Amino acid sequence: MATAHPIPDTRSSSAPPGNGLLVTVAEMPAEQLESVFRSLTSTFPTEELIVAAPNQTGAADYPTLRILPTQATNAIWPLTATDFVNAHQLAVEHKARAILMLGPGANSLSSAALHNLANAALGTQTDLAVPHYKLAANAGLVNSAILYPLSRALFGSRVRYPLAIDLGVSLRMAERLAHAGHRFTALNQGDSILWPGDEALVAGYTVDEIDVGSRMLPQPAEPNLNAILALVTGSLFSEIEAKAAFWQRPRRLPTTSGPVTKMLPVEGTVDAAPMVEAFRLAYTNLQEIWSLVLTPNSLLGLKRLSAVEPAAFRVPENLWARIVFDFLIAYKLRTINRGHLLGAMIPLYLAWVAGHVNVTASGTDAELHIEAVAAAFEADKPYVVSRWRWPDRFNS
Repeated sequence: MATAHPIPDTRSSSAPPGNGLLVTVAEMPAEQLESVFRSLTSTFPTEELIVAAPNQTGAADYPTLRILPTQATNAIWPLTATDFVNAHQLAVEHKARAILMLGPGANSLSSAALHNLANAALGTQTDLAVPHYKLAANAGLVNSAILYPLSRALFGSRVRYPLAIDLGVSLRMAERLAHAGHRFTALNQGDSILWPGDEALVAGYTVDEIDVGSRMLPQPAEPNLNAILALVTGSLFSEIEAKAAFWQRPRRLPTTSGPVTKMLPVEGTVDAAPMVEAFRLAYTNLQEIWSLVLTPNSLLGLKRLSAVEPAAFRVPENLWARIVFDFLIAYKLRTINRGHLLGAMIPLYLAWVAGHVNVTASGTDAELHIEAVAAAFEADKPYVVSRWRWPDRFNS
């Protein structure tokens, strides 16, 4: 399913000659890397593969693969500017026709997933192949609460995981991503996040979402919600600011959706009470900051929520959309220090998570709830466009 329309000068009907597929593999434990090598060998028995990996463990056992040593740039997640710059450089140097970029834990991807991601990029109709993962109902919630609905509302993309760690990339898409990455590496910010889907949409390139099934997501050694939320949300806010001229133009969301996979069931139960208590404490302590960011109606909604018992707690979809939009506006205006701003968003995010936990525990399908959230963001897009253009208009 193409989620962007190609520009008039689309690629020719036949792929350019070259050595085949370049596969870049993130740093991972030796046993995982060998599993990836085995999968690549069995999945592409006739395709000439150039595999760039920072670890050469077991390479001698796979003579059909041309394995190149590379320097590790990102051990966890997500793909960085340097990753895209290096991938394009290797593709040009070795005359590859397309690139398959695999993140940590890629050994958990099936052979079919590798095949479909790579073949989409090797073909002539797709510039960016993005995976649609099948995750547990309470996994990847920063994506579900913020990244997906915000990207969908502003950029008109149905891609469910806009910051996926595995990608199939055409050569011209790789060139564009490398060009964007050079802007960061020139400033010694090579670890900055790029948003491939947004780059493709702005360029008018085609994006396909590929159903890859379940996947093991890498976890930081010391998970820090504050750092993770600040990293990815701050990066997306900056991306939105940089591409404001694009997303403010009216655009229609594609009428056909990508792969729809029912989420995996939650193992065990999640207690929403601690998250609700964290929100209540923040409601008492962060009033001064929130009042600089949020509209009067949003503050009133939070006041009402502060009196709701944990078992019945749920953040209304339209309230959550307005909260995120107001934090985006405050980020653009630098209403307060950006680090403090994103820190003040943490308890609000936890409030949303508590509500999501309650919704799914009640029997509602998690994906239906997330789609309802995304729809609320879409419906409120005129609000954020208005406030972006006339920031002093503090609507209620």
